Amino acid sequence: MLIEALVIIMAYLLGSIPSALIVGKLGYGIDIREHGSGNLGGTNTFRTLGKKAGLIVTGADILKGTLAASLPILLSSELHPLFVGLFAVIGHVYPVFAKFKGGKAVATSGGLLLFYNPILFITMLVVFFICLYLTKYVSLSSMLTGIYGVIYSLFYGDIALIIVLSFLTAFVIFKHIANIKRIFNKTEPKIKWL
Repeated sequence: MLIEALVIIMAYLLGSIPSALIVGKLGYGIDIREHGSGNLGGTNTFRTLGKKAGLIVTGADILKGTLAASLPILLSSELHPLFVGLFAVIGHVYPVFAKFKGGKAVATSGGLLLFYNPILFITMLVVFFICLYLTKYVSLSSMLTGIYGVIYSLFYGDIALIIVLSFLTAFVIFKHIANIKRIFNKTEPKIKWL
């Protein structure tokens, strides 16, 4: 029981590491919460600090989910990796190290899927970039990719994956309600490929 509690706490604390805040302050002398959307995620980092910082933050946020999902194996716990990974996602969105205001759950969710089902992760990346190319909206692409993941999981037949992906997708959509409104109002920023 003690090891299970430790695994859950460690997963949450891993998720709570505010990659965007660290990269912004150490690399650029900027508190990213005061720029762009104020969000501590990869998209705001790309828009505010550029491609290099955005890639570092996105990679770090993915890694948080992957490491958290691997904790049950590393610490010999019987907890399900997907269940543990959820605590990293919660930590990313509500980080104890950044006044409980974090990212929108996309990259860290991807990280836990990278550990649990790498093929699903790769296909979701492909779907994300196809949607991004067609729509130029990061937010919409993230939500559509989550929906694809749920459909994939239904065909895959893994009950734990279906439940967790359905929860994560609903959570991602919930965190993007403001983006949805901006898309309908045609005020949501589009990415530029060049």
